Amino acid sequence: MKLYIVGSLANHAIPQIANALEAAGHTCFTDWWAGGRDADLWWMEHERQRGRTHRQALAGHNARHIFDYDKSHLDQSDAAVLVMPAGRSGHLELGYMIGQGKPGYTLFLKEPEKWDVMTLFSTPVWSVEELIAALNDDGPGRRTVDHAPWNA
Repeated sequence: MKLYIVGSLANHAIPQIANALEAAGHTCFTDWWAGGRDADLWWMEHERQRGRTHRQALAGHNARHIFDYDKSHLDQSDAAVLVMPAGRSGHLELGYMIGQGKPGYTLFLKEPEKWDVMTLFSTPVWSVEELIAALNDDGPGRRTVDHAPWNA
């Protein structure tokens, strides 16, 4: 299965998670991570030094190219894995994939500081091993839909 691994630029576990998933037979897209933990900050700083607002920067070439790059890989992927903790972009990407009818997984490697019931829009898992098992159960084109606690 081709997986888009979503997460924070600051999360150094992203490559290791992708390696484990690839060892289990999946293909992973993580090239977005190569921009470095401060990529978004540098973009903002560059745009501000050029006198642009956030609105203007979003209409610029850099934002459009990065958005199109990421979206094209989301569209080519069979499923998305959101590695927590993650920011707004990661949650939007996961929501986009689920909205496309593709499976979405939220991977918690530790207990989150702040809980959120809306995680149930995805398939929550608490280890890479549990994620691999869930991927094997769901397969391409299938999605576990009901994660209501009363069905657990």
